[in-house]
Amino acid sequence: MILEEHLETTVKVHDQQLHRRVDLLLRTGKLLVESLADTNRIVRNMKRTAAYLGIPEEKLHINVSFTMLMVNVSDGDYSFTKFQRIEGHGVNMTAISEVSKLSWRAIENDYTLDQYEEELEKIRTKKRNYTPLQVAIGAGFACGGFCIQFGCDWMAFLYASIAAIIGMRVRQKCNESGLNHYMGIAISAFIATMIAWASTFLPGEWTNTPWHPLLACALFIVPGVPLINFVDDMLDNYIQVGIVRAVNTLLMVAAMAFGIAFAVKLCSIADFFPTISMVPHHAYWEYALAAAISAMGFSMIFNIQRRLLWVVAIGGILAVCTRNFVNLGPSTDNIGLDMGLVIGSFAGSVLVSLIAIKAVHWFHVPNHVLTIPSVIPMIPGVLMYRMLFGLINMNVQSIDQVTPLMKAIESGVNSGLVIMCIALGVAIPNIFGRKYIASSKNKRLAAILKERRARGKFVEW
Repeated sequence: MILEEHLETTVKVHDQQLHRRVDLLLRTGKLLVESLADTNRIVRNMKRTAAYLGIPEEKLHINVSFTMLMVNVSDGDYSFTKFQRIEGHGVNMTAISEVSKLSWRAIENDYTLDQYEEELEKIRTKKRNYTPLQVAIGAGFACGGFCIQFGCDWMAFLYASIAAIIGMRVRQKCNESGLNHYMGIAISAFIATMIAWASTFLPGEWTNTPWHPLLACALFIVPGVPLINFVDDMLDNYIQVGIVRAVNTLLMVAAMAFGIAFAVKLCSIADFFPTISMVPHHAYWEYALAAAISAMGFSMIFNIQRRLLWVVAIGGILAVCTRNFVNLGPSTDNIGLDMGLVIGSFAGSVLVSLIAIKAVHWFHVPNHVLTIPSVIPMIPGVLMYRMLFGLINMNVQSIDQVTPLMKAIESGVNSGLVIMCIALGVAIPNIFGRKYIASSKNKRLAAILKERRARGKFVEW
């Protein structure tokens, strides 16, 4: 009888310990999902955390979705499953980086469960690196940098920045109020477009490019991280999660387009593209400066560590200058290879991604922390707006009106190809390089676990 009671007590303690370990594992995964890490990284980090917690990989089963996490621990005789709901999503590159470091640190330093839980909670509750106002200003100047990319002068850069700053603050207030996420995007895009349109009534001698701010003022909404994660997940064979990310990206773009279209119709803004020169006329140094500003601005939205701002600025310069050199050429009276925007965008993103594979070891951060903000300045805003304005003003009643519609469709196809090439350029080198990086990390993990076993600190469940 005493023996049975002792066995029952031992089983209960065992179950309680396992429940707590699985709970910590799920909370770790939840933080990564909510910070918009790609699925491959979520699974890798959770498996490494499970190794620290003493849960063997062969007994561990992880299922990741956009709104739910599931972990099952099973050895054939005993099975335990627990779910964790995902509350919300917002890019937080600092949290992604710190969770990765915590999983290694916990193994190397033999953290107790209490120590690990305390460190994880610190990451979850840590204040963001930038205040909401700083983020809004960064996002505003990022849109101003886009405006320079599209060919505006520096006064129009200021107009676009002011419109985007106000639009970003509106979006932040909508999020804080608990308003529907997509409705907040539509409202902020509408407000930013209205302010950019109002700037066209300012004295004409102040700027030679008064309409350009309309092209860039709402681009702080561009879902760059969900888009690249979608491509990553699809290539990594996480098809279901990838499809959900793709749908979420499309809904964000649709909400943004709705806000812009509503402002265009309300203000009766005519198609101003015939008045805009599509031939680049800025010097390379101006494009480089604009790219650096945009990359740093989006880094603030993504909550990247302050010490890395100059790194992503250089990444943005490399990406845009490479894109321009491959894209431009004699046909536009420029120096370059004249191979087109699609190939140029792909080349710029591949170059940054290849450099980042090595740079992650210099700066000790995940690959996407460096690559995504660097390639964002290559987003083809002009093509996207050409398509949008073409569809808004669509009124095909005769054969003569078919050509503008076809141009709008062509712009839409080209912008889609450019965006997809940017995402592929970031993802493909990382996926191929991951094989070699993962191999070295697995060897390191095996060595550390072997040391823990030798010290008697490793107990499998």
